[in-house]
Amino acid sequence: MGRLRNKMVAYLFAGQGSQYIGMGKDLYESFPESKAIFDKADKVLGFPLSKLCFEGPAEDLKKTENSQPAILTVSLAAFAAAKVRGLAPAAFVAGLSLGEYSALAASEAISFEDVVYLVRRRGEFMEEEAAKNPGGMLSIIGLDLAKVKEICSKANCEIANLNCPGQTVISGGPVEIDNAKKEAEVLGAKMAIKLEVSGAFHSSFMKGASLKLAKELDKINIKNPKIPLVSNVTAKPVTGAQEIKENLIKQVYGSVLWEDSVRFILAQGVNSYYEFGPGKVLKGLMRRIDSNAQVLNIEKKADIEGVKTNAS
Repeated sequence: MGRLRNKMVAYLFAGQGSQYIGMGKDLYESFPESKAIFDKADKVLGFPLSKLCFEGPAEDLKKTENSQPAILTVSLAAFAAAKVRGLAPAAFVAGLSLGEYSALAASEAISFEDVVYLVRRRGEFMEEEAAKNPGGMLSIIGLDLAKVKEICSKANCEIANLNCPGQTVISGGPVEIDNAKKEAEVLGAKMAIKLEVSGAFHSSFMKGASLKLAKELDKINIKNPKIPLVSNVTAKPVTGAQEIKENLIKQVYGSVLWEDSVRFILAQGVNSYYEFGPGKVLKGLMRRIDSNAQVLNIEKKADIEGVKTNAS
């Protein structure tokens, strides 16, 4: 594993969709800190989430109410093991959609027990709204934001994720998403791909889920984060508990400003990043945002063992 070049670092946390069977198994078997995270998740949720991560089945793991706590647990199991092995301190934390919850736990704004419960409920609420208000999501690659806005206007869709230059995700009803796909192809998109998700996430379709989540957040003890969190909703650092709560409610139905969030962190002089959790999606997005930034993935046993080398 290569060294991080810059002493200023940020921690990034994976979002939904990066799950796979077997994720986190070698962490569980290799590090007591990781095992403790999985064991806590199983206890809080009242079912063996760890077994679902390690063995599947895939159709259960990809369900929103399961994939969200599963990805969060794997991400924080990796973080917990890395933290005690010389992980460089971070100037900022951020996470893509679901990953924002992992980032909040890493910054000690929310306890693991509370955050894993919260994302399980968040996933359930999103699934409930998706069943009531069917919709989907479309990833548009190769068009600028002005053209994507034009597509949304014509097809009656909403911008869900601004991920990186030339990659925008939109949400809408099933017919509207089909129309948007055709419109994107007419306008010369390189790709317009329907995402394998159960609903129109990060759009007004999820307003009902946000109201239910707000009631759950009232029960949760949120503290001021020890590391500033760059919010999906504002692409600015958040340091107060009340603002965190308000942003988490808005995040369910609002656009995820990932590119702007990363550009803010880059502008503070941070060029080195750890990405925690399954997959390398954030590393791929970073390559499109700033190819000079260095991202190291922390997902497996070998990655954790490389942390000391990087810190020394």
